[in-house]
Amino acid sequence: MARDGRVTWVVGGGGLLGGQLVACATTAGRAVHASKVPWHDPDAAVSVLAHDAERLLATFDGVDLLWAAGAGVVATGQDALDREVSVLDAVVDELDAACDRHPGTTVRAFLASSAGGVYAGSSDPPFTEGTATSPLSPYGTAKLASESAVRRLTARGASVLIGRIANLYGPGQNLAKPQGLITQLCRAEVQRSPLLIYVSLDTARDYVYVRDAARMVLAGMDRLSDAGPGAAVVKILASQAAVTLATIVGELSRITKRRAPIVLGTSSSTPFQARDLRFRSTLWPEVDRLASTTLATGIGATFADVARSLRRPGGPR
Repeated sequence: MARDGRVTWVVGGGGLLGGQLVACATTAGRAVHASKVPWHDPDAAVSVLAHDAERLLATFDGVDLLWAAGAGVVATGQDALDREVSVLDAVVDELDAACDRHPGTTVRAFLASSAGGVYAGSSDPPFTEGTATSPLSPYGTAKLASESAVRRLTARGASVLIGRIANLYGPGQNLAKPQGLITQLCRAEVQRSPLLIYVSLDTARDYVYVRDAARMVLAGMDRLSDAGPGAAVVKILASQAAVTLATIVGELSRITKRRAPIVLGTSSSTPFQARDLRFRSTLWPEVDRLASTTLATGIGATFADVARSLRRPGGPR
């Protein structure tokens, strides 16, 4: 029976990065499948993804798995992080078995990992792909465990791209969750409610606009073909232009013409926050050029999206 070409399989399509991966891949004319996963039930989640793996490998000549799932942040508890890693580990087992049943299908996989999480304790920024990882938090350790799980696919000849991503921001972040500093600053400004900030204003971070990051992922997957079967490639996905929190606050104030409502404080996650997280990628510079959205443009788009969402009837409060 004739089979179709390649399919881009997005896991986590309801999230910030996953949603942009679906949109950018569709715009680029790629066949896209976004799994609908009951994340609240780990066993059911694995079952759904195992079914999708079997169907896609049976239907297409090539499958590009883009794993953008994961709700964990630095302050997430160990149990929740362990569940996320265990689901990914089980799905890798299922995909591995499906590859055995469909040896004619080529598989490439992408994992959205965290540059900040895995390099938080590393020395001598800017950090590159050659920097030794040194997580400070259970979150960073969980990201390294996820990377190890996906690397197992290379034993079957799959090629793997591990994207260590800087701080993502942009329209579409879930306002019901306390994630994304820029998004939370925008929300505080719209609602004029104070936002507690748990790090120093001179803390340096690399912020990459989510649409740019999605385009970088897709370009990286295309380049992965050159690496050959069984390759595992680590790539930092960042703007490579770190800015301080004070700069972020100042830019938002410039856009809104009002002082941002922030209050400095401390929390249990503060010791896990490195002061300086600058990144410099040494691999595939043509991919890095896709990080072209300026900070001012990105914050402006994020603020407009947050304002629309909060002012929409029935929107988050």
